[in-house]
Amino acid sequence: MASSRGEFSSRFGFIMAAAGSAVGLGNIWGFPTQAASNGGAAFLLVYLVLAFTLAYPALMAELVIGRHAHANAVRALRLISTGPKSRFVGGATGIIGFIVASLILSFYAIVAGWMIAFCLSSATALLGFDDASTWLSSFSLEGNLFFMLAFLALTVGIISRGVQDGIERWSSRLMPVLLVTLVLLVLYVLSLEGASEGLKVYLLPDFSRALEPSLIISALGSAFFSLSLGVGTMLIYGSYISDKENLPVLGGMVTLVDILIAVVSGFLIIPAMYVALHNGVEIFDSTGALISEDTLIFTVLPGLFSTMGMAGTIVSFSFFFLMSIAALTSSISMLEVPVAYTIEEHGVERKTSVMAIGLMIALASTVILFNFDTLFGLVVAISTRYAQPLLGFIFCVYAGWIWHRNRVLKELRKGSEDVENTLFWKIWPWYVRLVCPMIIMGIFIQSIFG
Repeated sequence: MASSRGEFSSRFGFIMAAAGSAVGLGNIWGFPTQAASNGGAAFLLVYLVLAFTLAYPALMAELVIGRHAHANAVRALRLISTGPKSRFVGGATGIIGFIVASLILSFYAIVAGWMIAFCLSSATALLGFDDASTWLSSFSLEGNLFFMLAFLALTVGIISRGVQDGIERWSSRLMPVLLVTLVLLVLYVLSLEGASEGLKVYLLPDFSRALEPSLIISALGSAFFSLSLGVGTMLIYGSYISDKENLPVLGGMVTLVDILIAVVSGFLIIPAMYVALHNGVEIFDSTGALISEDTLIFTVLPGLFSTMGMAGTIVSFSFFFLMSIAALTSSISMLEVPVAYTIEEHGVERKTSVMAIGLMIALASTVILFNFDTLFGLVVAISTRYAQPLLGFIFCVYAGWIWHRNRVLKELRKGSEDVENTLFWKIWPWYVRLVCPMIIMGIFIQSIFG
């Protein structure tokens, strides 16, 4: 079955694809500003611990279920179910998962379109086309529609090529470019005046805040959402992994790459904020708190770049190019979730499925744009604040409670015959059964009641 569906041809290809799915806009702008607002290095340390105590075990739940079934989330959860009720809940969870993934992509495409527009705005400024540059960064309805559609067209084009020729090939190209661009930007920003203040905020811990409930909950949320868990993207990618691969090792590598990029992004964003402050750009609101992430990306950093002359325009282009790549590698995995379902459950050809779903998501994005003030925040909240944690909770319940322990062990033995003697097997089964669901429900309750 796996061969007819396609599968990743190499370990590197899977790691780049899965890390690309995990590394999105939130890693690059969300994590650093969360860290800066929550005790700097204290938040960083708590985040690193929680990434391995929550995100990695939950990631493994999706990967193991996906690799076992070599199928989409609906079929996979039904396959490991033990009765009619669990099969019904599993099927419903899979369907809700691909709907949520589509909703996330519908607003994500809008934001990604802004990134492309700002990238092109910097390019046209370099070429001296000032009017075009101003229009590209103006957030006009026409521009928003055009670049949203352009971004979705890129995503559709990659997904229509399949697993190896589309997802794997382009992830293997884009992720190294993202890493190189990120490192070069970090090195440049750290050479500017004011960057040292940002480094102090990021690296000098305020340990008195390390046990604050608000900091822990923020770090939990960052760790969970940074790996794009809960909507079946990692389950789908897991279904394309060869039976010969060692899943605990692969999952650990993906987690490490994701954390590495989030942490390195902190060395870019937080020093850049304080460089902006040094150059006269305000980074605090009227209450003394750091400004929100969207204002940071589209107001503060462009304000910083404008104070740097020609060098600032080049840095601006590189930064928004980086953000565009991060958005694209994430959107690829989101679109694959509903596409895999329609191909496998309804026998639709891949290209037809990709085009049809891409058009429906484009329509949803268009409706959001025409009703932006009402719908954008609502769609974000429904999909990421409420649905994603609940779906992640169910995936952990299925891996820990529904699926028989001996069958889970049998699946893991395919890539590691002595896995039952490893530390992973001694901890993970009961951890994903008891600890992960409780932590995820804590995130969900906090997101509702604050």
